[in-house]
Amino acid sequence: MISRQFLLILFLFLSVFSIHAQDESLLTSSTIPLALKINANAVVRSERMHIEIEDFDKMVYTNKRIVTILNEEGDNNLGAYQHYDKNTNIKKLEARIYNSQGEEIKKFREKDFVDVSAVSGGTLYSDNRVKYLDYTPINYPYTMVFDVEVVYQSTAFLHSWRPIEGFYVSTESAEYKITNVSEGKVRIQTLNFEDYNIKKQGDYHFIAEHLKAVKRESYSPAFKTYSPYLKATLTDFNMEGVRGINNNWQDFGKWMYDELISGTEALPQAVKDEIKAKTALATTNREKAKIVYQYMQNKTRYISVQVGIGGWKPMLAEEVDRLGYGDCKALTNYTKSLLAEVGVESYYTVVYGDHDIIDIDKDFSSLQGNHVILSIPENEDYLWLECTSQTSPFAYNANFTDDRDVLVVTPEGGKIVHTKVYSAEENTTETNAKVQLEATGNITAEVEIITKGTKYANHYYIENELEKDQKLHYKEYFNTINNLEINAITFNNNKEDIVFTENLAVSATKYASKVGERILLRPNIFNEEEYVPPRYKKRNLPFQIKRGRVNKNTFEITIPKTLQVEALQDAVTITNKFGSYHFSIIQKEDNTLLVQREFKLKKGTYSKEEYKEFRNFLLKVTKHDKSKIVLKTNN
Repeated sequence: MISRQFLLILFLFLSVFSIHAQDESLLTSSTIPLALKINANAVVRSERMHIEIEDFDKMVYTNKRIVTILNEEGDNNLGAYQHYDKNTNIKKLEARIYNSQGEEIKKFREKDFVDVSAVSGGTLYSDNRVKYLDYTPINYPYTMVFDVEVVYQSTAFLHSWRPIEGFYVSTESAEYKITNVSEGKVRIQTLNFEDYNIKKQGDYHFIAEHLKAVKRESYSPAFKTYSPYLKATLTDFNMEGVRGINNNWQDFGKWMYDELISGTEALPQAVKDEIKAKTALATTNREKAKIVYQYMQNKTRYISVQVGIGGWKPMLAEEVDRLGYGDCKALTNYTKSLLAEVGVESYYTVVYGDHDIIDIDKDFSSLQGNHVILSIPENEDYLWLECTSQTSPFAYNANFTDDRDVLVVTPEGGKIVHTKVYSAEENTTETNAKVQLEATGNITAEVEIITKGTKYANHYYIENELEKDQKLHYKEYFNTINNLEINAITFNNNKEDIVFTENLAVSATKYASKVGERILLRPNIFNEEEYVPPRYKKRNLPFQIKRGRVNKNTFEITIPKTLQVEALQDAVTITNKFGSYHFSIIQKEDNTLLVQREFKLKKGTYSKEEYKEFRNFLLKVTKHDKSKIVLKTNN
């Protein structure tokens, strides 16, 4: 009779063998289901992510990841890295590389991983580091098995889960599990799970299988807005020995104020006296804030410093004053301290700084954000100060921290506030020109470009470039004009009204083309809409215009008396849900043409079914922008 002990041993052996055999099959690229190869540069064959929370100040993270890289573009999806600092102990870190037949060709231990600072080269000093696999493949496809085990003492951040990691990556199988043996509570948030094959195995246990790769499409919204995404956090956590509570944004913000900011604001007496003297004649908080902001810009410079509590605690304000530099946290806190001395209330504010619009999640309080700015209450709104820039105008935050939810940290706690939205009417590029056309087709012109709103940021930096780089910039900016020469450049940077003006003297040979006794002239010379998004047989994603804008052109073109206009096109006006377009050309006098054009694109999010209509709108705009008129020689 077979003993129960023998049966148990046999069962365990078969289970281990089954798991091992299953992993073996994942090492061979030929076993990838065909549907998962479509649009994919990489396929996550299997990923088993487990977080075990032992106490408010200890958790163990393990992950076994098997990924097949199909081509060179997929190399960025290896995911073989591990961040660490003095509160993170890497217990296991290794990787194995297999060829397409599943044969092992390379093995990496922890000592073989490259160990570097986890922040940019502009960082003065940091205690955040990362170990990553630097592997140059011999052939494609290949498969990597990555094993990691890490013990954390700081528990403010729990690993999130993206069953589909990004564009052009499919997932064969992925598992996420949290085991909580501590007395604290785990909160999770799941987004967009309903449209994907994700099974809930328990309160904190999920499995995803056979998730197809998503192809990037023009004007796609942020990937996480429609892909599956899980976030997790502890209500009772530890950050480098400082205990925190996080039930909602109010008490999380209260913890940040009390533990990270409070006690860092003191300034030397001489600085207090100086800033009070500079603002003595100012009569409003806005006037005082402008003076303080300029004082800070003139006195400090930005250098990243990633130390302290997870890189979240600012340097002392008096240290910033003494050294003359700091990171976003330090410079924001320094400006806040200066403002407090002159009686202006302001708040340390956490934000996702990026050209893309990324919100702090107002429905899920957790350690979020990558940047800090300053907010100043004004009436029912706020002024937003970017304290890391030495050139940015006062209260200007376009293109990096505009139009998004942020965490404002007050003494009473945190609250979610939306930053300034720059409307299409504010984001203007106005191009005016007086153009002299010669009978040869050559042109000379005086051009004025006036930019405001988000467009100001795209232009004002050019003032500080070298002359040769400025000329290269304009040749690229006016890339529809061949043989362009930049003869003179002047600038006017009006920081008070946040308006940047560029004045250029330019010339170009053979801009207009001669055809027999006629000349073909494209009258929209200096501001042509060129981009038309691609056509899709089947659009899969919604689309988004993230920031609206308006382009206005007024060109006066003087033609030689030896030429006359054969015909002018009729005025064009188009108006729809996406924006509007107007183009007209009239003959003011015998030898002067007046070209007027205005193109408006509205901010908005639209369904995939509306994409064809949007693309047709842009097609019509570019068609009319490229249109030509015919001039003929006087007989």
